[in-house]
Amino acid sequence: MADGSGSIHFLGVSRSLTGRAWRERPSDPAIARSHALKHGLSEPLARALAARGVGESDAESYLNPTLKALFPDPSSFMDMDRAAQVLIDAIERKRPCAVFADYDVDGASSAALLVRYFRKLGCELPIYVPDRMTEGYGPSAAAFKHLKEQGAELVITVDCGAAAQDALTAAAGIGLEVVVIDHHMMRGDTVPPNAALVNPNRPGCGSGQGDLAAAGVAFVLLAALNREARKRGLFAESPEPDIRQWLDLAAMGAVCDVTRLTGFNRALTAQGLKVMSNWGNPGLKALLEVAQTKPGPATVFHAGFVLGPRINAGGRIGRSDLGARLLSTDDPVEAMALAQELDALNATRKQVEREAFDEAVRRVERESNFDPDAPLILAADEAWHPGVVGIVAGRLRERYRRPAVVIGLDPVAGIGKGSGRSQPGVNLGRAVQAAFDEGLLLAGGGHPMAAGLTVRTEQIPELRAFLSERLAAETAQATAEDVLEIDALVSPGAAGRAMLEDFRRLEPFGPGNPEPLFAAAGLMVAEAMPVRGGHVRCVLTDGMGAKLRAVAWRAEDTDLGRRILSREGGLHVAGKLKADDWKGRDGVELEIEDAADPRRAG
Repeated sequence: MADGSGSIHFLGVSRSLTGRAWRERPSDPAIARSHALKHGLSEPLARALAARGVGESDAESYLNPTLKALFPDPSSFMDMDRAAQVLIDAIERKRPCAVFADYDVDGASSAALLVRYFRKLGCELPIYVPDRMTEGYGPSAAAFKHLKEQGAELVITVDCGAAAQDALTAAAGIGLEVVVIDHHMMRGDTVPPNAALVNPNRPGCGSGQGDLAAAGVAFVLLAALNREARKRGLFAESPEPDIRQWLDLAAMGAVCDVTRLTGFNRALTAQGLKVMSNWGNPGLKALLEVAQTKPGPATVFHAGFVLGPRINAGGRIGRSDLGARLLSTDDPVEAMALAQELDALNATRKQVEREAFDEAVRRVERESNFDPDAPLILAADEAWHPGVVGIVAGRLRERYRRPAVVIGLDPVAGIGKGSGRSQPGVNLGRAVQAAFDEGLLLAGGGHPMAAGLTVRTEQIPELRAFLSERLAAETAQATAEDVLEIDALVSPGAAGRAMLEDFRRLEPFGPGNPEPLFAAAGLMVAEAMPVRGGHVRCVLTDGMGAKLRAVAWRAEDTDLGRRILSREGGLHVAGKLKADDWKGRDGVELEIEDAADPRRAG
């Protein structure tokens, strides 16, 4: 449309098999034309670039993001200079230090960045990661007391600590200095005691880098540390650490924490994936090997779906420090042993997750819990491991397209630990925080798209009612605006490697830079079959005989999967193009996101 709002009911689809309307992703035609002329882009690619909010002056840095052009001044982060001074002082004086990390990929990556930097300057930095089951999230007075007793004089918390008022107050009381490196939202203006607190989401921080994961903040800290050490002449007789060699760790944190890949964060991720492609980190290389994935150019897929889940498995159902140790080690033998342990834990995690998800679906659809108009899905069970409830919540959100909260219950303690995932436009973290403020939770908080909570079992019905009422208006609005945005209309004959490579110029994909969606009209399903894992594979064909291989993930028991398997009549199909190199094909495959029956799409 001329106003850039996008064609409504693209291909006439006002209600697809997943219940959504389709529209062309909105873009400004004038900006799209400028992109095409100035940068020699195809018309569909230029339009897709404009649709991602990239202005005429920003196209070059978006297509070729560099650290040189986009790296922020470390001093723009509140307390960054102070943190650098404290840490370089500690290195110079050989003070006993430790790093305290969260148990996910971002925490492990952040810890590894600091461990590797300290090691280059001759200091070995011990790692402490709290146990998810026994210690919960973030610092505690007990953990700080333990580190103090082990001889630590200074602790650096990464990916946690910014809101740990009680724990940091306790640390101050026992004379333990704490430097906080975090990115989570902070409540109000309350700042816990600290030697320095660096967080782009801290009230008053003027860095403008609130999209960074903790690993991104830690990488900027390394630049600040180099600057401070250089100022003191520490590199007069020894080489300055080249922090670019560790960009792969910054990229791991950015991708696996699902951060917005725009601006500096986009450059950090793009350049980090290039460094990762060398597979120089022994831990990442070993993990790739045990995953039976060939080395090659690293992508968001490698970070987010091959490596990330395995690193996370230690914190979910195993030993919480395995991921940080894997990413920190320079010993290939140790790396392989850790990678094999994480791979085995990940296999167990997938089985535990599958069983929990299947039971959650049965429960949601069997009990009165399921209401097509309910603003929230909430399910709880004693059999569900707290380490997988977040993944299950995410899959429920995908299936029912509304916020979902899943709680694992401890019948002995009488409490449940839960995790929630939300739809765009529904601020679940704020609602969970409100429930905590109302006294319905023992602990709780999070982001707009994700939240964690601890609740007494008997208060779950009251919590469900509170969250449902709190989210009703936002969910209704989000449901009304839940549309599938299409970047380009293609035919099976044109959907080839040339088009795929053209659109790859927009990589890396993630929040803020969605992977392109392509639609094809009036296709027939020539072949279709369910495959292990509940997926559906098929071959689509047009009236000219051109064929396109396709897959619909976890769709077998959905309306979408059943419609494909029926092979009845024509379909409009929308999805993402992926490389298909199986047995040297050098082709593409469509990952089906949605489909619509042309006869019933309206």
